[in-house]
Amino acid sequence: MTILSLSTLETWLWDSANILRGSIDSSDFKNYIFGLLFLKRANDVYDEEVESIMNQENLSQKDAEDEPYFRIPEEARWALLTAKTENIGEALDKAFAAIERDNTQLEGVMTAIKFGDKEKLSDAVLQRLLRHFNQYSLRNSELYTPDVLGDAYEYLIKMFADDAGKKGGEFYSPKGVVQLIVRLIKPQPKNRVYDPTSGSGGMLIESAKYVAEQPNGKIGNNINISLYGQEKNLGTWAICKINMILHNFMDADIRKGDTLTDPKHKDDRNNLMLFDRVIANPPFSQDRWWEVAETNLEKKLDKDGKEVEIAPNYNKVVVDKFGRFQYGIPPRGYADLAFLQHMVAVLKEDGKMGIVLPHGTLFRGGTEGAIRQKLLEKDIVEGIIGLPSALFYNTGIPASVWIINKSKPERLKNKVIIVDTSKEYKEGKAQNQLEEIHIDKVIESYDAETDIDKFMRVVDMSEIKENDYNLNISRYISTNEAEVEIVLSKVLEKIAQLEEKQKAIDEKLNQYLKELGL
Repeated sequence: MTILSLSTLETWLWDSANILRGSIDSSDFKNYIFGLLFLKRANDVYDEEVESIMNQENLSQKDAEDEPYFRIPEEARWALLTAKTENIGEALDKAFAAIERDNTQLEGVMTAIKFGDKEKLSDAVLQRLLRHFNQYSLRNSELYTPDVLGDAYEYLIKMFADDAGKKGGEFYSPKGVVQLIVRLIKPQPKNRVYDPTSGSGGMLIESAKYVAEQPNGKIGNNINISLYGQEKNLGTWAICKINMILHNFMDADIRKGDTLTDPKHKDDRNNLMLFDRVIANPPFSQDRWWEVAETNLEKKLDKDGKEVEIAPNYNKVVVDKFGRFQYGIPPRGYADLAFLQHMVAVLKEDGKMGIVLPHGTLFRGGTEGAIRQKLLEKDIVEGIIGLPSALFYNTGIPASVWIINKSKPERLKNKVIIVDTSKEYKEGKAQNQLEEIHIDKVIESYDAETDIDKFMRVVDMSEIKENDYNLNISRYISTNEAEVEIVLSKVLEKIAQLEEKQKAIDEKLNQYLKELGL
């Protein structure tokens, strides 16, 4: 029996993407590969469970097949699919539909991608792909550890993000940034943790890993945490659901839809559900973010006689029944502070949250400036961490992390911790990286709440008020090198010495020229 190590698993899974090259766009690889990975894993674990039940309870195979919690219907059996030589894509689509039918918790997940389009995926390509996935067993007994598949899945997400370039930012947040925020908000055992723009689920998984290391962080083999998320993109939502299952979070509550216009997590009274920790990396500066106001826009003729849309006045058209935008309505072109206010609204009174936002949110004026001022006056902004540039796939601009704490400790009342990490990174070819050494430096200084020259300050609110509530980090932390002190008398003395040397050189040169008759 071959035990699959993480490195072998990673190489094997990444090689599957090479089979698809030339058939579909690289940004779509993840949807097909993750679907087949889940199908193979589900089949192997199902077979393993059926065999175990047969041996332990002395049941026939037919009776044992009714016992597992997760069901694999006949038309979705791996052996049946790998024996196909034609119409393989259609057979896979039917298999995924059957899995959803028999496992209602996966409704919409497996059918989010279609294999049956022969113009994209021929039978020959799919046959090669299935044959490739057939090389190894993904039974628990044949993995180095059951968790290894979740780690391999995270590796694939990272690799697909690299391959997709800017599109990778739609579903992947750099691991160093995620780890930094998780360690700043410190989720605890029994916490409910929520990500309103969950992407592929990396922030939720990292929060769970953090809790697992805390005292009472585990109950048996289960991590003592509840995970919630919402994702607008259908394909990314499906990837997130699969990610949760492969990490053994079968109960993770991941919904699909637009969080700003249609938040899905509500309590029995139809009020927004509240959470202990909230964490997110929303799309930077999303425009036209209130979708209900952007449909069927009125038009008018411009001076050249062309039809142009009439931009809606967001102060009038944004009406939120949940009352989330109590600090102000963000402008149409920037959803950043809309996401932040949604997160504040669903945060418990003793909760803590971390959100990645573009630097512009620190200093832009107008409506955003007014919102920022109200947040600061409310005294719920605990920290601002300026990140290095070029960390993210979808933008080269630097970003910032906002830490919101509704119950700031007394020592931090009317104060904000400001950290400048612009020089704390490892340079990379495409993206820079935050490594553990950089994260440790931020966390240690942040937790110590002690000023460090050119790196961190605990800034009093009175100083922020003097700066008109502008949080531009350069206003509070100087990164300029100290100027070298110039003593004029010494400079003049040096110049005189140089002039004497030049005079001696000129005299010697003239002597040589005379000897040469020049």
